[in-house]
Amino acid sequence: MIDLSILDQAPVSKGNGPHETLRHSAELARLSEGWGYKRYWFAEHHGTRGLASVSPEIMMAHTAAATTSIRIGSGGVLLPQYSPYKVAETFRQLEALHPNRIDLGVGRSPGGTTKIRLALTDGVKKSMTEFNRQLQDLSSFLTDSIPADHDYAGIKTAPLIETAPQLWVLGLGENSARRAAQQGAGYVFGHFINPERGEKAFQIYQDHFRASAHFSAPASLCAIFVICAATDEKAEELALSQDLWLLRVGKGADSRVPSVEEAKAYPYSPEDRKQIEENRKRMVIGSPAAVRRHLLELSDRYQTKEMMVLCNVFDFEAKKESYERLADLFL
Repeated sequence: MIDLSILDQAPVSKGNGPHETLRHSAELARLSEGWGYKRYWFAEHHGTRGLASVSPEIMMAHTAAATTSIRIGSGGVLLPQYSPYKVAETFRQLEALHPNRIDLGVGRSPGGTTKIRLALTDGVKKSMTEFNRQLQDLSSFLTDSIPADHDYAGIKTAPLIETAPQLWVLGLGENSARRAAQQGAGYVFGHFINPERGEKAFQIYQDHFRASAHFSAPASLCAIFVICAATDEKAEELALSQDLWLLRVGKGADSRVPSVEEAKAYPYSPEDRKQIEENRKRMVIGSPAAVRRHLLELSDRYQTKEMMVLCNVFDFEAKKESYERLADLFL
């Protein structure tokens, strides 16, 4: 059977604003706990009108306080822009408040334009090539295992607690899978961004995994768009809003989620239609029976038993129904 989790980018539907969107996120997290979802993670996006999850740490604190058992995490913190020590202390603070419920997912994404990156680092031009070193430092800070010959030897990561957040590495291919495996971290493959190298990535992760203080055995999951409706036809209709949203995001246009009606009236070019067809490889859409079949096939192909789901359709009620139907299939 498959475990299910949710990755929430807090997508803003046209006609709504950040306030209502974030209230919806809080409601969905509480509902998903009752439905049996394993994790609820928040993304980190900057400088965009259409995604309201800017600070996953704040969203996590708010959501963990309103729930009791579901694991809460980041998907993911943009580690190249930050200090590993500060990230470790922030997440140990969360772990101290909510023991054995905190996941720290980190990624190598720049997170925005060059100006946004510089604003995040206060003008310091940090190299993306430092990610491996930063990941090693982060792991050491989280587990109080800084080597004796390290520049930061002797530093304690407060709060001084007995448990640690789970460490996960987000990625899109072989390099990220190898990093996660060598660090003994969990691995998250972003099928919803680019599904092309999933099989190779998961195989490399399995082959190269080293047991660690984070995980004694490989732990992996696949993040994917899923829309599950009563019928295939209804799912296809709901997907129209997500199709147009992804198309516009890819063009750097309006990043808010449009309505189905707007999507139906949009003057798509042949190139647009081709791109939408390509984007459909990043998602599973259909009736419960179709969704179940496709997710089980993907689980077998990727050798993972956990799916982290995104559903960025326009209508919040339809989104809730999709997540609930999905839970009924597996949980």
